[in-house]
Amino acid sequence: MTEQDSPLLEIETGAAPVFSVIWLHGLGADSRDFEQLPKMLDLPPGLPLRFILPDAPMRPITLNGGMVMRGWYDLTGMEAVKQEDAAGLAEAAATVESLVQKEVGRGVTRSHIVVGGFSQGGALALHFGLRCNEPLAGIVGLSTYLPLSAQLTSDSHAQARNIPIFLAHGLFDPVLALPLGEASHQALADGGFDVTWKTYAMQHNVSPEELTDLSTWLGERVWPAAGPA
Repeated sequence: MTEQDSPLLEIETGAAPVFSVIWLHGLGADSRDFEQLPKMLDLPPGLPLRFILPDAPMRPITLNGGMVMRGWYDLTGMEAVKQEDAAGLAEAAATVESLVQKEVGRGVTRSHIVVGGFSQGGALALHFGLRCNEPLAGIVGLSTYLPLSAQLTSDSHAQARNIPIFLAHGLFDPVLALPLGEASHQALADGGFDVTWKTYAMQHNVSPEELTDLSTWLGERVWPAAGPA
């Protein structure tokens, strides 16, 4: 496994990667938060992957009293999420698109790119992936929610319904309460999206069982389904 020296944290599991995983960290964290993700997943032997872990910009977060921290967009509250930062989400989605385009330029097709994340990063992954007019290999959201859910029908692209989605949540999450995850799953299911939903006896974190299930899902739904490059 090699790590490249660049502004982004990039980890390759083999030469000439044919799949890319763009992984977005949570609020206040950074790219190093999931540096061990390639080692924690049960990846198929012989399938060279590139993991791209970018850092969110520093910004004041209203929810945290204006404290400056790494965040993909601003947050005002987590209950009904009535005042969402649509402009910040659009800006962050453009950043993810630039990362996708970079991978396409390296020879990895969009159908071989997974976009995922934890907490706020997972929300951005959903926001971005559901608006893609060319399907990705998959979308992963751990301990997260669907932002701008009221606009799902009007803003999502028809092609996005073909993208397999993995959502997982802790039953005892004190940061993003379980009903937020449940409502997000229901909205996607009602919208006809291909979503897998899992819950675990944990709080706002990642569990070994969750990573095992994610590895199985990737092996069954993403790597084979994407087909040849």
